[in-house]
Amino acid sequence: MSHELWFRTPAPDWFEALPLGNGRLGAKVYGQVADERIALNLDDVWSGDGPRTLTVADGPAVLADVRRMLLEDDDQLAATERTRALQGPLVESYQPLADLVISSATPTSATPTSATPTSATPTSATPTSATPTSATPTSATPTSASAASAASAAPAAPLAGYRRSLDLRSGIAAVDYTVDGVRFRGETFVSAPDQVLVWTLIADNPVVDLQIGLESQHPVRVEATGDIYGVVGHAPSDLTIEYRDSPDPIRYQEGRGIGFGVALRVFADGSVVTSAEGVVVRGASRVTVVLAAASTFAGWKVPPGRDPLVALAAAVEVLDSVDVLDSVAVDKLRERHVEDHVALYDRASLELGPIVDNPTADRLRAVAAGGNDPDLVALTFNLGRYLLMASSRPGTQAANLQGIWNQDRRPMWASDWTNNINTQMNYWLADLTGLSECFEPLTDLLEGLAESGAETARILYDAPGWVAHHNADLWRATWPVGEGGDDPVWAMCATCGVWLTAHLMEHYRFTSDVDFLRERAYPVIAGAAEFVLSMLVPDRDGVLQFIPSTAPEHHFVLPSGAKASVDLTSTYDIWLIRELFANLVEAEGVLGLSSPLAARATAARLPDIRVTPDGRLHEWPTDWAPSEPQHRHQSHLYGLYPGAEIDPVRTPDWAAAARASLELRTAGAVNGGWTAAWLVALWARLYEPARAVAVIQDYLSRLVSDNLLHRDGDIFQIDANFGMTGCIPELLLQSHTDVIRILPALPTEWPDGSFRGLRARGGLAFDVSWRDGALTEAVVRATYAGTHRIAWQGGERTVELAAGQQLDLLR
Repeated sequence: MSHELWFRTPAPDWFEALPLGNGRLGAKVYGQVADERIALNLDDVWSGDGPRTLTVADGPAVLADVRRMLLEDDDQLAATERTRALQGPLVESYQPLADLVISSATPTSATPTSATPTSATPTSATPTSATPTSATPTSATPTSASAASAASAAPAAPLAGYRRSLDLRSGIAAVDYTVDGVRFRGETFVSAPDQVLVWTLIADNPVVDLQIGLESQHPVRVEATGDIYGVVGHAPSDLTIEYRDSPDPIRYQEGRGIGFGVALRVFADGSVVTSAEGVVVRGASRVTVVLAAASTFAGWKVPPGRDPLVALAAAVEVLDSVDVLDSVAVDKLRERHVEDHVALYDRASLELGPIVDNPTADRLRAVAAGGNDPDLVALTFNLGRYLLMASSRPGTQAANLQGIWNQDRRPMWASDWTNNINTQMNYWLADLTGLSECFEPLTDLLEGLAESGAETARILYDAPGWVAHHNADLWRATWPVGEGGDDPVWAMCATCGVWLTAHLMEHYRFTSDVDFLRERAYPVIAGAAEFVLSMLVPDRDGVLQFIPSTAPEHHFVLPSGAKASVDLTSTYDIWLIRELFANLVEAEGVLGLSSPLAARATAARLPDIRVTPDGRLHEWPTDWAPSEPQHRHQSHLYGLYPGAEIDPVRTPDWAAAARASLELRTAGAVNGGWTAAWLVALWARLYEPARAVAVIQDYLSRLVSDNLLHRDGDIFQIDANFGMTGCIPELLLQSHTDVIRILPALPTEWPDGSFRGLRARGGLAFDVSWRDGALTEAVVRATYAGTHRIAWQGGERTVELAAGQQLDLLR
């Protein structure tokens, strides 16, 4: 099976560098022959100096105005503008940490010319605001340039056999090459068991001379004691989000902001000298760098610690716990990493067609030229699982808009949690592909948002329960952001928390974990339902409307030609509220509860799901003209996916309306990678495999870098990678209705294949194979006892399975 990305040249920029991570510490590896650079991130290093206070005045009065404008005046434009008064502060931004810089005496001319890491190099050696002169970033740069000078002055050396790779199954990035007849192999991994990054270079002969140090875009100072080399610094205490202009956008203030410490030790069979100028290695055949990092972040409710030396001490403590003394100990460190990684990674896999052993970049070019490479689709699927393992582990922050990999102090959209689909899409794959542990950070995030969002609900709406809007950050912002300056079309989305709660119920459905449902999921679901019920108000016909409501990020055009976005309950919000209330009732049924809250939810008279005269689903209460007929959000189709109310078998009229809506929405080019992922699942749920495959082919042709990470121009969003891995299985296994369907929408382009370990709701795992489009194997394993109806082309069975039982459905 295809579990490896590989290349014939080093990464030309940060985008193409290979990602590593343990959920907390992230790295991007270039794989260069000389002057290697490994970009580092830490999941809790963000801008800001602690939680902020929401100071919106007269929120309930503003809400009353918006309701009056819609219910009495039918003035959507005025209502849209009035919601700006509900906006609070902008979110903070996820930050880069530092770069591990390794300069080698290997001639730089031996490095292929495509390997210049221009985008990974700090864009400014000095922060844009006033910084203490002792804390400029350049103070962390190794001042001894002997190795680099030797490299640049040496005559050209022949380079042969260069190969750069990422083994998804082991979590190891490697580089192999030969210079002047000496064979080199480099390996890098980030260990979850030991919480360290490990970089090793092995040569056939003792010819390795290195200079090793750390650089950062933040103000840092070097701390070197004994065999430890490190830096300490602070993230910005104040930062202006990238889409806002400011004469001083990145601001550091002494004693404020999240502090961090990065520490490393170097082990070699040659000479090793550590000083404030860096670590110098001479005459070695094997060198290993072990690196750890920590921050002063102390939780979202409190300001961070003030002394970054505390973070450095924590990083050094991690290094001391590793206890690496020689190459044997390093090999054991590697073994522990691989064992941990494989235990998660091998839970599920996908194989499509014959394995293609060509460089990944070449394969992408072939697909762009019209070729069919099902094995590349399988690699794309496997990569998404790898990335979630690398960016979301128990005890870490949830995977953000870029996972845990970010090179910019002012990243696009703050590299935050964007909760009108992007955060959710990050986790569509978790339970489905056997990574339930990786779901835990999302639960942690939701519990924080629920606590923070209770105060937001009170201040803005005088409502019980909790609310979360479009954006969230490390400090658990839950209000509509923008301070009056952002467009309500995306800022004013008060049901983002409602959508997030659906994941908690889905996690229960996949795991059947009643303790999780009782202790963690139900309180959050109930709080969201309490908020929604308090926000419902009757219209002229007595139908309960959720106000204010939007179709995320999509304007409608009024008869006057003006664009607005706030109205009575959008179809998107109807789907979400229906699902929330159903989830509340289902959870109470499992837990043996019968609350007045659930009774109120059951009795609530919500707006109907409506179909336009020409057969499409309504997007807004009135069939307004859309400002963008091919808009990137498919929010009015939520009931088809990720919801479960629209089904071609059970609700054919809704399915036909969803298809008509989708055909209009996709009449032009797909707008972005995460949109492509969503479309794959929507077409799969409509049993349209040819259209789903066309989207996948287009995605691989123009919306990914050579390393398969999503890239749209200079924008990196990891939700597309996660989304593809979560949506491709919808073509192969569906369990969202009362019938589990095997190969429900198998593309003809994938005549042969198999999957192992895909999960179905009800605690089931499936191993399935097919050849020439026909099912040849279908084995189901049950984690919990239950009765299930399972269907496939030409067959159907109702099976009663005991916990731990395995059954071959074709026998």
